[in-house]
Amino acid sequence: MPPSPAKQAGCAVRRPLPRCAFPWVAPDGQAWCNRTMRILPPRAVAVLFRSQIAALALLCATTVPAQQPPLPVEQAARQLLEREAAGLPGDVSIAVEPFQADNRLPACTGLEAFLPAGARAWGRLSVGVRCSAPIAWTVFVPARVAVIGEYLVTARPIRAGQIIGSADLIRQSADLTTLPEDTLRDESRATGKHTRFAVAAGTPLRAGMLRLPPVVQQGQNVRVISGGEGFRVSNEGRALNRAAEGEAVRVRLPGGQVVQGTARFDGAVEILP
Repeated sequence: MPPSPAKQAGCAVRRPLPRCAFPWVAPDGQAWCNRTMRILPPRAVAVLFRSQIAALALLCATTVPAQQPPLPVEQAARQLLEREAAGLPGDVSIAVEPFQADNRLPACTGLEAFLPAGARAWGRLSVGVRCSAPIAWTVFVPARVAVIGEYLVTARPIRAGQIIGSADLIRQSADLTTLPEDTLRDESRATGKHTRFAVAAGTPLRAGMLRLPPVVQQGQNVRVISGGEGFRVSNEGRALNRAAEGEAVRVRLPGGQVVQGTARFDGAVEILP
């Protein structure tokens, strides 16, 4: 008598057994068996093999976390910059670099954008975006805030000690974020002032180039202005040195702390972030 199919497959089967609900497919794709299973025809094996592959794919799809879409991250960064840049002089334009689409971050349901300490919505910067749920993570997105506006430029060479007049100045337009911080935009703040040194024609006129009258006197009580993301704080202090507009001022606060800021044209001292 020829050997039974079970013995040919290497299985010792004493009695017929019911088919297994979760059969194992042999690597050759032709036949399979174990102690609780019996051989199936090749067609049945192929059907079971395809069903196992589909079940495995479904399992992988349900266990891999969803990936964070780039657009919400970019929108959060842009909306923050739009709020922070409101009121800036000139024509403001904001560019946020695309967030990497191949990130491995889990999808977030609560995004919050913020500016790092010491940063402001001006020129090139990085905007932080943090996720609070369901898994906490933080990324930084490069961005640029451009402010196109007019500023003063010397129309001719200016001698040291010369008094600036209207004919000595012209206006040009450019991105103000690329110019020095004390570049002048208002002609009234330059005319009638003496230059500290010679200035070449075509030079952006800065407050530091002029002999400006002091706006802060030593021992004077001054208003100290500081701020950060979404807030602005005003305090009172006593100036420790005299300063003209745009010059550094050291101020002692009521608690004894000494801070340094920049004298403004109105006599206030501003501490930039």
